[in-house]
Amino acid sequence: MMLGMSLSTFTLVHVLISLLGIGSGVAVLFGMFSAKRLNGLTALFLLTTVLTSVTGFGFPFEHLLPSHKVGIISLVVLAIAILARYSFHLVGKWRWIYVVTAMIALYLNVFVLVVQSFEKVPALKVLAPTQSEPPFLIAQLVVMALFIMLTIFAVKKFHPDAVR
Repeated sequence: MMLGMSLSTFTLVHVLISLLGIGSGVAVLFGMFSAKRLNGLTALFLLTTVLTSVTGFGFPFEHLLPSHKVGIISLVVLAIAILARYSFHLVGKWRWIYVVTAMIALYLNVFVLVVQSFEKVPALKVLAPTQSEPPFLIAQLVVMALFIMLTIFAVKKFHPDAVR
């Protein structure tokens, strides 16, 4: 039992929170392209992404796993993103720091989504049963390259003070 839920219910809640974080994060990313703050969606994205990492530690484990390391990194970059957004109000360098850290957090969620997809979706599992095969590596490289390009574009476009 995790937080009074069965493991399957806890897993479902964790997955739903993760998907909500990814969906709201993608919306926030596209809002950045037009210099929109999207305050409500941003708060939802940051909250659900923090909850994704925190609930990831709620699963039973005996030693530190790669997923825990991803969760720790995510929480660190999220702390910086939250500070940049809400404490430093995106002023000066905090604008691009926010964009980069928020997009790293989103990327990490999508990275885990790809890992879980190759683990749980039968057609993908056949392609990369150990996740060291070329299809898995290519998928992760494509996702990383896409996020690098989108983040660079977002840093260039996200100037919310310029839009009135």
